[in-house]
Amino acid sequence: MKILVPVKRVVDYNVKIRVRSDHSGVETNGVKMSMNPFDEIAVEAAIRLKEAGAAGEIIAVSAGPAAASETIRTALAMGADRGILVQSDAELQPLGVAKLLAALVRQESPDLVIMGKQAIDDDMNATGQMLAALLGWPQATFASAIAVAGPGIEVTREIDGGLETLSLPLPAVITTDLRLNEPRYASLPNIMKARKKTIDQLTPEALGVDVTPRLRTLRVEEPPRRQAGRIVGSVDELVAALRDEAKVI
Repeated sequence: MKILVPVKRVVDYNVKIRVRSDHSGVETNGVKMSMNPFDEIAVEAAIRLKEAGAAGEIIAVSAGPAAASETIRTALAMGADRGILVQSDAELQPLGVAKLLAALVRQESPDLVIMGKQAIDDDMNATGQMLAALLGWPQATFASAIAVAGPGIEVTREIDGGLETLSLPLPAVITTDLRLNEPRYASLPNIMKARKKTIDQLTPEALGVDVTPRLRTLRVEEPPRRQAGRIVGSVDELVAALRDEAKVI
């Protein structure tokens, strides 16, 4: 089984987000970047399938600027076999990324695509579903457990009423949720080995994909600051504050 795992370069989850002075977006200059946490979970899921003997090759894929190659290197250090970077300095939105991934899937012919359910920078939660639609493949989203079942794969996913288990024929698309696993740390020897692994570089034009944005961001604002709390002197004062000042959200 060949597994393709898309990984996205995002602002590190520990960094306090700052809006640019012109309100055009989030400040990324001089900010620590890392792999999207949901994509780390996807990489770990693919590696565990390989360790169990169910997968033979793992390909880490990213789309974005040249610096995104470092995100691929992280996946390679975790255990992916090779990487592909679709280099583009344009704004890549979910539909454009899904089209790029669909082109790569047709080129690489993987049996399974495992990807994070969403990216923490835009929280779109759309790329996996769009990819499955473009390919005409079955999909299982928000996976909390993955198991190979004969010629197909079983995915347990979280729904409002509890858990749902789906049986999918291959090829298929799976998006991962937080409870699926805990990603491993890359060891120093594996980090050194990752430097020697291959990262092929392509462009959207080479894949015949138009990544022109369909949405335009008008303005980005920081959320309003929360008002400081205050201490009341009595129960009566608390009741009055709740009755007259508190807002129901």
